[in-house]
Amino acid sequence: MLRHCDATHFTLWFVSREPLTELTLRLGEHEFPLQDADVHYVPLGQHAHQYLIILSRPELLTPNRVMSYQVSAAQHGDIFASISQLSYGDASTPSVRFTPELTQVFHGSCRNPHHHSDDALVAADTHLAQIIDTGVADDRPALIVMSGDQVYIDDVAGPMLNAIGQVIDLLGLQHEQFEGANIASSEALHYQPADLYQRHKNLLPHTQYPAKTALWRWYRNHPIFTSSIAENHLVSLNEIIALYLLTWSPELWELVNIPKDVDGLTPANSARWQNEWQHLLGFKAGLTQVRRFMAHIPVYMMFDDHDVTDDWNLTAKWELAAYEHAFSKRIIGNALIGYTLFQGLGNAPDKFTDEIRPLLDTFFSQPQSESQDLLIEELLKFEQWHYTLATSPKLVVLDTRTRRWRSESNLAKPSGLMDWEALMDLQQELLGQSKVIIVSPAPMFGVKLIEAVQRTATLMGASLLVDAENWMAHPGAANALLSIFMHRKTPEEFVILSGDVHYSFSYDISIRFRRSSPNIYQITCSGIKNHFPEKLLPIFDKINGWLYGHFSPLNLLTKRKRMSLRGRRPNGAPSKRLVNKSGIGILELADDGAPTKIAVLHGDMSETLFEPPKQE
Repeated sequence: MLRHCDATHFTLWFVSREPLTELTLRLGEHEFPLQDADVHYVPLGQHAHQYLIILSRPELLTPNRVMSYQVSAAQHGDIFASISQLSYGDASTPSVRFTPELTQVFHGSCRNPHHHSDDALVAADTHLAQIIDTGVADDRPALIVMSGDQVYIDDVAGPMLNAIGQVIDLLGLQHEQFEGANIASSEALHYQPADLYQRHKNLLPHTQYPAKTALWRWYRNHPIFTSSIAENHLVSLNEIIALYLLTWSPELWELVNIPKDVDGLTPANSARWQNEWQHLLGFKAGLTQVRRFMAHIPVYMMFDDHDVTDDWNLTAKWELAAYEHAFSKRIIGNALIGYTLFQGLGNAPDKFTDEIRPLLDTFFSQPQSESQDLLIEELLKFEQWHYTLATSPKLVVLDTRTRRWRSESNLAKPSGLMDWEALMDLQQELLGQSKVIIVSPAPMFGVKLIEAVQRTATLMGASLLVDAENWMAHPGAANALLSIFMHRKTPEEFVILSGDVHYSFSYDISIRFRRSSPNIYQITCSGIKNHFPEKLLPIFDKINGWLYGHFSPLNLLTKRKRMSLRGRRPNGAPSKRLVNKSGIGILELADDGAPTKIAVLHGDMSETLFEPPKQE
């Protein structure tokens, strides 16, 4: 997988089954013998060795030029030569193209392997193959941004959990000791069918105090992890490592055997197994194409909640419960280790060199509970998950999970997605820019009706039940965010890329009563392999149009009353604004940073074009 690439950096991630020596990178016509400083090596297990090539040289990548690359090791030669279907057309090696001008960007979020929708990354690969076949290099997207839920730690299919157990044994992934759990170590975890769909009952941790809402109290010891589909919630680091590898690569699927028919399940779970097994077959079939696509386009990522657990840091009360329990803290910490290894390190490698990488190296060189706990403590305190790219427009990727603005009036109310200091840091990144792309996992400007439903649930004490986290849910964060857009020294062209919500839409936004308003575009694409309940979304779409349409006076009663929002029409539909179909977002930009095309490419290769609203 290609990661951070620019004129002076080339970053490549891969995992091999055995340690490699004397690595050499060939990039275009140049050959680079790799030194220790150029490679970050992590022994994930006995037969799983992660390599992150981080080559930094002046004038390394020539802008707008397609450059082939290959990696050789002393004992194997070209280590990718035996991988089938890794290149396009007649090419014998994969290639990279760095372009500082972001004229075309792919984006998306929410890729759930066992969801019944199509995997849009397969369609992205087909699309890229068609581009390369034409020989027009300029049509290749500059990069892809994945804005959250690249994996679902808290929502794992039964057949996938069975495969994870097999992969742990196949790769010799390390086990760990647990504190505060009803099992002593990860070796006590079982993966036979009778042991699946049961973790929410007898494994996941519970609180030690009575829970309550504004209306009533209920039982003691309610679950800390609030996902409604946590029956197979992952808990150990070796499970999380196996999940990442199974999510991104076809190789391990050829080595595991997942039966179609199993004994030991209830009738309901047996039907569930069959359904998930069928959808995972389709997911597995597309992984060769997914790997090829990610080997040719720089991939950038940011976490959202499911990369760790549902409702991660949603309220201050959730945080108190989760981090004061040793076992739940370990589960969250293990997910953060997984994110660091498989996502975070490749985004901005330099951010991790001083604090995090030495602790990673210490832990994986000799895994022990003490070094694991120390690593988790540092990851929980780490405040450099966000990053920017010096492209044109400037790309600013936000961390909306770990720097929260906690409610001061009620610890059970939703926290702001970013606190005051983080928002001021964002403003500093924007000052002096004429055009910018902001990546916010949750939409900054969402569907108002759904936000109103979430607010009503919050008033009833049920914010966790409806995932009541949006930018307008916290007054301080909402006002600070809106003031950034209204600041007269911020960019003239704002493009906001988001995901999270499992449907796609696009808004054109301006500031009311101002002649020189910046142009703001909220573009949401979700999910890559997921979508909203089919029968419910059209109802929300229609009622939202009635209550909060462009001319509705109800907009003046909202926090964003000074903003004018106009929804773009998908394929010109007169009364529709929301698209409920898995896909990958396609954004094309003019020289001034304004979108010339906002579209979603679906798994069946159909395309939804969000057409600009009619001029008033």
